[in-house]
Amino acid sequence: MKNQLIIDVIALIPELIAPIIEDGVVSRAHDNELFELRFWNPRDYSTDNHHTVDARPYGGGPGMVMMYEPLKKAFDAIENFRGSRGLRLYMSPQGDLLQQQRVRELSEEKHLVILCGRYEGVDQRIIDTEIDGEISVGDYVLSGGELAAAILIDAIVRILPDAISNEDSHLNDSFSVEDHLDHPHYTRPREINGLKVPEVLFSGDHAKIAQWREAEAKARTEARRARQGR
Repeated sequence: MKNQLIIDVIALIPELIAPIIEDGVVSRAHDNELFELRFWNPRDYSTDNHHTVDARPYGGGPGMVMMYEPLKKAFDAIENFRGSRGLRLYMSPQGDLLQQQRVRELSEEKHLVILCGRYEGVDQRIIDTEIDGEISVGDYVLSGGELAAAILIDAIVRILPDAISNEDSHLNDSFSVEDHLDHPHYTRPREINGLKVPEVLFSGDHAKIAQWREAEAKARTEARRARQGR
């Protein structure tokens, strides 16, 4: 058995995440046992006949809040099952914006536990006592944390050793070299509709090609960051 990354996900709608292991790089990595993915539904740890996991917020206001007890029991069940607490992450628009460096750090962990919120969020006491970090995939709000968790899992798994046959592929991704965006890419045909591929790419001079790509990546990064006001 290979050294697997274990990923446990606490989610009310795991069906939104499960398809990531059906196709592509993540599917192959899963088939090759590079990681294990298991889902834990808080409703399985509710104590009433209706499997209630949410309640109205104290102090009033719209929406519902995920309750402490079912989530706490889910975390405890994972720890008992794995014999490991794991690094516990909460997908939240209030979290730290996900960056490639953070993805690299998480890919080196042995056990991740990802909590997906729903409704107006989760009881703060869960965050205060069970969560090691909050992660946001952008400054916008989704209906729940499941899609955000799928993004995080995809980003992590694709850079696991042996996940991609040619590891240079992800080593040259956007944000992987000095946090620059990726350089332009071209393929056949050499010319189409009057649009030509830059001649340097046919020079056979790998040093010149590398310099061109680096310059293009730097220029693209500066231009797009300036446009975004970053």
